[in-house]
Amino acid sequence: MLSLAESVLLRLPLLALLALLILFLVPLATHAVWWRVQGGGAESWSQADWSSAGLLPRADAAPGAMVRVYAARVGRWRGIFAHHSWIVVKPAGASRYTRYDVVGWGQPVRTDAYAPDGRWFGNDPQLVLALDGAAAERAIPRIRQAVADYPHRALGSYQAWPGPNSNTFAAHVLAAIPDAEATLPPTALGKDWTPPGRYAELTPSGTGLRMGWRGYLGVTLGWVEGVELNLLGAVAGLDIRRPALKLPGWGRIDLWPDATVPEPGLLTPGGGSRSGSA
Repeated sequence: MLSLAESVLLRLPLLALLALLILFLVPLATHAVWWRVQGGGAESWSQADWSSAGLLPRADAAPGAMVRVYAARVGRWRGIFAHHSWIVVKPAGASRYTRYDVVGWGQPVRTDAYAPDGRWFGNDPQLVLALDGAAAERAIPRIRQAVADYPHRALGSYQAWPGPNSNTFAAHVLAAIPDAEATLPPTALGKDWTPPGRYAELTPSGTGLRMGWRGYLGVTLGWVEGVELNLLGAVAGLDIRRPALKLPGWGRIDLWPDATVPEPGLLTPGGGSRSGSA
């Protein structure tokens, strides 16, 4: 007769398959259906709306310094599971905003290629991080230095999956912002990418540890990032600090939507609603 330990060991492959289904495949499949029912965004680049979503005031009407990090669903079927993210800055007294992105054609790092709060492939941007006043003033020089120091800016270095991509870039910049206490959405595919030979590092917030292999497989444990399992770029996990589920496709799902504590990340299925400031 098998002992309890032997019985559990024999069932491990089945339990692992069940966990894979529950944590990754079922959320992706259900979000694919939801995405299709919702229309799935524009069918082509030329048909998509890239205009301002009206989230930012006119720069000359907002004299203070501002930093914003946005994320928006990508186009067509890829919007089922992925966001694109970017950074916007405006020093005090500046008459215009500056937007930093990484894209997959030509030179990867772009400045002011799109409206600061523009839609991405027709999808409205969601706020990940907002800094204003003195906090923004402190952050802007670090952000600009991080943009200049981004190591994957050469022609041909961009890889949509598993990275480095736009979210690898945004995570790199977020790591340079002091006390940001913000993390990219779980659906920011590429945020966990690491170069060959790097298997462990601090999380972008500096509050935890991330271990992984080139964005294909990994685990993150951090106070800001929570607990995240990365499988082929898809992320499942749990936020303990501000209780929420993180599911592939759906992203972050707040367990207490009416909580009064501001959340510096995306809060609602398929997108998000508000951010916190550091």
